[in-house]
Amino acid sequence: MSNFMTDLFISIFTPGPTSTLITATNASFLALQLVLFALLIATYSIHFLILSFLSAGLWWAINWFVSELRLQNERERKGKQTHAKDGDGRESVRKREVEVDAETETETEVEEVGGQRLPMGTAASGGTGLSEPQGMLRKRASAGDASGETSTDSEWEKVDEDSDKGR
Repeated sequence: MSNFMTDLFISIFTPGPTSTLITATNASFLALQLVLFALLIATYSIHFLILSFLSAGLWWAINWFVSELRLQNERERKGKQTHAKDGDGRESVRKREVEVDAETETETEVEEVGGQRLPMGTAASGGTGLSEPQGMLRKRASAGDASGETSTDSEWEKVDEDSDKGR
C-alpha cells in the first residue's frame, strides 16, 4: 500500500496519464458511486441518482480521454520514423525533429537522412524547401534614396515652419 501511495505521489508530477494515477482515479470514482448508491437507498432522493449519472459521465469521459492520449502517443511514435525512398530508389529511414534556437526561440523542423541533419524539404527536393513565386517581382527600396519624402527631418522642418506662422 505504501508503494502505491509513493507511486501515486510521483505520478502526480509526471506528465501524461500514468497507470497508478488512472487506477487511483477509477478507485475514487467507484467509491463515489458506492456512496451515492448508499445515499440513494437511505434517502430515496432523486438527487443522488442524478449525481450518480453525472459522476458516471465524468468517469467515462476521463477514461475516454486517457485512451485517446495513449492512441495519439502511439501514432506519434510510429510517425517519428517514416520510410521514404531516396532519388536512387533506395529506402532510408527519416527522423523528424524540431530544433529550437535558444537565442531567437525559433523552431525549425529537421530531417535526419543517412546521418545528415537537413531542414525540412531539402532531403527530398534537393533545395531549400522554400518555393519562389513565379512571375512576381517586387521593387526594393534602395538605401540611398535622397528624395527627402521618406525623411523625418523634412517633416520636422514643416512643423517648425507651421509653428512660426502661427505666432
